[in-house]
This record gives sequence, structure tokens and C-alpha cells, in this order.
Amino acid sequence: MKMLKLSQTKEARIKEDCDALRVVMKGLQDTIQNQCNLRVELKEEEHKKLMEKKDIEILELSKQLRTQEKERQSEIIKLQIEFNAKLARIQHKTAKSYPDTAGLPQNIYRMKLQHLQEEKNKEIEILRRTIRDLEQQIRDDQGSHLKRKQF
Repeated sequence: MKMLKLSQTKEARIKEDCDALRVVMKGLQDTIQNQCNLRVELKEEEHKKLMEKKDIEILELSKQLRTQEKERQSEIIKLQIEFNAKLARIQHKTAKSYPDTAGLPQNIYRMKLQHLQEEKNKEIEILRRTIRDLEQQIRDDQGSHLKRKQF
């Protein structure tokens, strides 16, 4: 009888210990889950900050691009004005000296103007390609961040 009672008491203690361990395990699982949730939130916040930083960089590059384009346009206009002034002086002198060759400076002007326009168009195309590449890179970065977030 004593053995039975001792055995039952021991069994009751073991059950109590087991229940206490289950409570501790549940608490640990909850703690781990909370830490995982916090890590996910931190990663999302880092991703948002990175995206904001990239957006700011894109805006800055776009501003620079517009500024450079305006500067190039201003330079082209300035060169055209200078060229027109020189052309007018040369035409005036040429018209006095050689009345038969008055059309020649206009052809030179057209060729130079066409060359300047071609250079300008090439520059614009290069800048547009750079913008497209940067935008694609950002989209790729966004896609890879989203894939990592899903895992």
C-alpha cells in the first residue's frame, strides 16, 4: 500500500512537472514567435527605407539630367547665335567681294547645325538609356526584396 501511495504521489509530481514544462514551452514558443514577427517588421522597415533612398536618388538623377539638358540647350542656342552672327558678317563681306558665292556659307551653316543637332540627339539618347537602366535596376531590386520578404 505504501508503495502504491508513493508511486501515485510520484506520478502526480511528474504530471505537475510536465504541466509546468508545457507552460514554460508555450511561453518560449510565444517569445520566439514574437521575435520572428519583430524581425519581419524590421526587415520591412529596412526595405521601406531603402526604397525611399532609391526614390530620392532617382529624383536627384532626374534633376541632374534636366539641368544638364537645359545647359546643353542653352549652349546650343548660344552657339547658334554666335554662328549666325559670324555667318551674317561673312555673308555681308562675301556678298560685297564675291556676289556669285553667297549660298556657300549657308551650306556650311546647315552642315554645322545638323552636326550639332546629331550630337545633341546622341547625348539625349545616352541619358535616356541611363535612366531606363537605373529604373530597371530599381525594379529588379524591388522584386528581389519582395521575394526575400515572402520567404
